[in-house]
Amino acid sequence: MTPTPTAYPLRTATPADYDAIAAVVDDWWGRPILPSLPRLFLDHFHRTSLVAEGPEGMAGFLIGFVSPSEPDEAYIHFVGVAPAARTSGLARTMYERFFDLARHHDRQVVKAITAPVNQTSIAFHRRMGFQVGDPVPGYNGPGTSLVTFVRPL
Repeated sequence: MTPTPTAYPLRTATPADYDAIAAVVDDWWGRPILPSLPRLFLDHFHRTSLVAEGPEGMAGFLIGFVSPSEPDEAYIHFVGVAPAARTSGLARTMYERFFDLARHHDRQVVKAITAPVNQTSIAFHRRMGFQVGDPVPGYNGPGTSLVTFVRPL
């Protein structure tokens, strides 16, 4: 039986969490993805990022921030859930906590992106109330396309 989200207490991330995240992220994705999550995100945005603890250690994390340039926006950069914790509602719980944090900082919109091949992420964001855009060619430079998500708060 998969634990319920209450079995995974959430806490604010710290810069020291980076090493634990870096140790699992490629395995959780099944492919090399760590370059998309440089240490600087936890060095500079740990106060708006979350870590979920489980009986076996870290069960998930959400790396997000309130935009310093766009005063109405917050952004979720990276979310990971341990394979054993998937389908437990943990990702939803982390997103809802981040939405609360964004509201606390007077943000009106949360944004995110993913690769067009990540159909699981696209479906999840739709269920979470995000508007899903078409893939944007060259979003992160030549040869890349990314799907954008926008959710009003």
